[in-house]
Amino acid sequence: MDIISQLQEQVNSIAAITFNAFGTLQRDAPPVQLSPNYPEPPAAATTVTDDATPFPEQPKQLSAGLVKAAKQFDALVAALPLSEGGEEAQLKRIAELQVENDLIGQELQKQLEAAEKELKQVQELFGQAADNCLNMKKPE
Repeated sequence: MDIISQLQEQVNSIAAITFNAFGTLQRDAPPVQLSPNYPEPPAAATTVTDDATPFPEQPKQLSAGLVKAAKQFDALVAALPLSEGGEEAQLKRIAELQVENDLIGQELQKQLEAAEKELKQVQELFGQAADNCLNMKKPE
């Protein structure tokens, strides 16, 4: 997988971790009183199974996963090749590639025209051969 695809995968991974973290925090966070003018929120049922992480530990684990994914992204960005010469050199290289692309496109167009011409010749010869075969049949 090339470096750009790896970066895209890592961005998707960071997004998934972030959405899961927000969803988990939203689902599991205990209710909080917003103002003294509001009544005390009802106590949340705390049914913790053996494999569940207690709520105070969840944000730490979720943020650790997010930081790890961000560091992997940074490592991939650091592995990108550096552009030499700045923006002007890049624009010059793009112009060179466009000229090369145009030349190759013209060459391909000539090859296509030659192939179409050859196809017409083959079709004409095939038609002549088919006509000759039909004319060679003996009447019964």
